[in-house]
This record gives sequence, structure tokens and C-alpha cells, in this order.
Amino acid sequence: MNNENNHAMQVTALCNGTVIDHIPADKLFAVVNLLDIPSMTGNVTIGYNLDSKKLGKKGLIKIADRFFTDDEVSKISLVAPSVVMNTIRDYKVVDKREVKMPDELHNIIKCNNLNCITNNEPMPTHFNVTNRAEGILKCRYCEKEVNINDVELL
Repeated sequence: MNNENNHAMQVTALCNGTVIDHIPADKLFAVVNLLDIPSMTGNVTIGYNLDSKKLGKKGLIKIADRFFTDDEVSKISLVAPSVVMNTIRDYKVVDKREVKMPDELHNIIKCNNLNCITNNEPMPTHFNVTNRAEGILKCRYCEKEVNINDVELL
């Protein structure tokens, strides 16, 4: 590559799929694990420590022929709350949205209270976001509050 092309795109464009952009660099591999990317059979491109005006350094994941459900997007929001999800069809961005943590989380995280009914009966968990800025979640059943950084994903 000569000097004129130093800033040229080094990864081919995505025909159809999803680009997860603006992942904080220190959260990239948590998102990779969360999405179980090693088990994917399609084309996946991962960029790490890319320059970003917004974050300083960022991560990026391009996944061919894969689109995400609302539940999957909610899980991503727990690990990296301000990523940008780009849906690509025929090489064009058809949807671009900043991921935000929903007000309620259903069957996504485990309650930290061992006495909670969700840990002792076969029932889905349900958390309300009580303080988005500080990442505080509250179990609907036992009312235990937990910080987003201390949760275990289901």
C-alpha cells in the first residue's frame, strides 16, 4: 500500500448484515463473547483500537448476513450502552441507531439475590432501570438493586 492509500478502506464493504460501531475499546471482547462470535460461521470482521474522535479508541464488528433481535440488542446495551447499530442491505445503510438500554430488562440478567424467586423457581427475571446514569437496576420480584457492572447475563 502506498502513502496515497494509507487511509483507504482496508476491509471490504458489507453487502448485507450488521455493523456494530463505536464500541468502547475496553468492551469490544465482552461484546464478542456476548454475541458468541467464535461460533458464527459467516464472515465477521473485528476492528480493535481504531481511532475515534468520540471515544479516543474504539472497536467495530462487521457481521455478514446477520441481524439482531431486540433482546440481543438489549444485551449489547448492558455491556456497551452507546454503540451504534448499522443495518446494511445491498451495501447501503438502511437503519442506523444508537443503542440505549431499555427501561425494563426481561430474562436477560440473573438476579444477584440468591433468595430471589427467580433463582429458586423456573421463571424469567425482570429488572427495571432505576438510575440510567449510574447503571442501577432493580429486580421486580425481590427489589434488590444491582449495578450494571455487577450483573451476570443469562
